[in-house]
Amino acid sequence: MTVGTEPKQDRSRATRRRLLDTTVRCLATHGWESATVGLIAAETGISRGAVQHHFPTREALIVAALRHMFDERMALLDAIAEPDPGHAGAERVHAIVSQIVDLMGGELFKAALQVWTAAAADADLRTTVVPLERHFGRAAHARVVRLLGVDDSDPQLRGLVQATLDLARGLALADVLTDDSRRRAWVVRAWSDRLADALEPS
Repeated sequence: MTVGTEPKQDRSRATRRRLLDTTVRCLATHGWESATVGLIAAETGISRGAVQHHFPTREALIVAALRHMFDERMALLDAIAEPDPGHAGAERVHAIVSQIVDLMGGELFKAALQVWTAAAADADLRTTVVPLERHFGRAAHARVVRLLGVDDSDPQLRGLVQATLDLARGLALADVLTDDSRRRAWVVRAWSDRLADALEPS
C-alpha cells in the first residue's frame, strides 16, 4: 500500500459508512418502500453512480445496511454500563432495565422494524435477517444475565431475563407512532421493582 492511495481508500471507507448510516436513517424515517437508491443518494449528498460504485444494487446496499445495523446494535449492547457501585437492590435493577429499554428503541429499532416487516413477506431477505436477529437476541440475553448477575441455568430467572427483553421491545414498538415516554418510565420502574423482588435471595 502506498502513501498516495491511503487518502483515497480512507475516503472510500468514509463514503461507504455514510451510505450505510443514511440507509438506516432512511429506513427509519421513510420506510422500506421509499428507501430507494435515489433517495439514499440524495440524502447522502452523492450521485446514484457513486452509490452503485460501492453497492451495485439496492439489495446489496440493504443487506450491507442490515449488517451495519447489527454491528451498531451490538456495539450499543457492549456499551451498556455497570450500575454505579452505590446502587443496590431495586435501584441497581432499574438502572440496568432502563439502559436495556433505551437500547431497544430509537432509530435503529425503527429501521429494524421496517426490515422485519419486509422480511415477513420475502423469504430471501428473511434468510439474511433471522440469523442476525437470533445472534443479537442471544447476545442481549447473555449481557443482561451478566449485568443482573443471575443464574441462567435457573428456568425462572432465565424467563425473567427474557421477559425483560420482550418488555423492552414492546415498549419500543409502543413508541413508534407517538411519544410514550411518560408511560414507559412508569412501566420500567414497576417492572424493575418486581424484578428486583424476584431476584432477592430467598
